Amino acid sequence: MKAIALILSGGVGSRMGGSLPKQYIEVNGRMIVSRCMDQVLACSRISGLWIVAEKSWQEAIAQSLPERDRILGFSKPGQNRALSILGGLRGIRKHCPSDTVVLVHDAVRPMVSAAILEACIDACRTHDGAMPVLPMTDTVYYSDASGASVERLLDRSRIYAGQAPEAFRLGKYLEATESLLPEKILSINGSTEPAILAGMDIAMIPGDKGNFKITTREDLEQYRRIVEGGI
Repeated sequence: MKAIALILSGGVGSRMGGSLPKQYIEVNGRMIVSRCMDQVLACSRISGLWIVAEKSWQEAIAQSLPERDRILGFSKPGQNRALSILGGLRGIRKHCPSDTVVLVHDAVRPMVSAAILEACIDACRTHDGAMPVLPMTDTVYYSDASGASVERLLDRSRIYAGQAPEAFRLGKYLEATESLLPEKILSINGSTEPAILAGMDIAMIPGDKGNFKITTREDLEQYRRIVEGGI
């Protein structure tokens, strides 16, 4: 089963502050996106990468990867995450058959394991897609419309936190995403949302707390300690 990773590296990193998007911050001499690509390609079942990134960063990304020939192509970021993914899917479809598994992954999740990548690919043998999830351990409440008070307690045994990568059969996922054009796609937030809206069968697999997303400065420092051998 052919598998391609779609790496989303077009974010601006606004929640961390500073002028440099967080995926391009260097830790121990490597950009975060570079280590992310290394981790993904450590999974032998992934045959190549498609990268969503601003034009000004594309050459630097390619040069940072020893196996730059594994990059199938680049596309520019869209107006939102869903449009960025759509551009990548259309690029991949020009090179790959519709039954290819596409793994949508964030450049700022550089600690993804080969085990999770392989589990996502395996799940796509019997499902339209798959995503790693973590069970909710805190008590979860639903607020009223004002966000000022609690409306009800939710059953946390049925609530999960999603991670990336999120894997899909290319043909079905591309069709599901394109069906949201031109306006509905602008309100889509998560990678799996188009698949769910289209009625695709998405499996859940166990996630990994170590597969964290670098969003805040605290996340960056945690990653730095790991890379530099502090923990």
